[in-house]
Amino acid sequence: MLTWAVLAAAVIVVVVVVVVLVVPGGSGPAGVTPGSLITTFLPGEIQKVPNACPAVPAATIGTYMPGHPKVAAPPPLDGVLDSQCDWTLDARPIYRVLQLDIQAYTPNGLASGDGSATFAAIDAYAQALQSRQDPATATGAPRAQITTVPGLGTAAFTSAQVYQVGGAITDVASTVIRYRNVVITVVLNGLDHSNTGGYGPESITQMSAGSLTVARAAFAKLTK
Repeated sequence: MLTWAVLAAAVIVVVVVVVVLVVPGGSGPAGVTPGSLITTFLPGEIQKVPNACPAVPAATIGTYMPGHPKVAAPPPLDGVLDSQCDWTLDARPIYRVLQLDIQAYTPNGLASGDGSATFAAIDAYAQALQSRQDPATATGAPRAQITTVPGLGTAAFTSAQVYQVGGAITDVASTVIRYRNVVITVVLNGLDHSNTGGYGPESITQMSAGSLTVARAAFAKLTK
């Protein structure tokens, strides 16, 4: 008899707990459980990015890509959430490639924190930084010189790398900005020395200045 009494009491407690959790106050479903994942955009998060190609003034492009660079806009992978633009200049002794990507992130259950779009962007920014600070051996990429850029977006950094492959030397300068749930990435590379001659020299300092200037222009367009 004692055993049945204990079991009956346990059942009553479980029922009471379930009622309290599912129907607090006796009416309607419970609210969002603290710590649950975010599945929709939060107020202030960006759901459409500007077109990357016209986001940078022609004068800026002319400064770092002098002459008549070829312009290409790859098809967006995420509709209005992503825009890319590439400029390529091949005019001896200059060979440069400029790439701009403006990416708005969406809520993601695999993201850190509450899975919100902002946390997804935080993760992407951290990954971009990590891949330059400590690149995977398989990539063949050299460690970058990292400089943080205070006052630009929520967080920003620049990186400078010098690749040496098959006798060719390429200077690569990147700028990465995070603002809310958006990550802006600019990569400007110049052929400093070709294995067949005819190109270079380049200045990594100028590459870095160009990357940062283009990133600032894109950020201004995003927040306009």
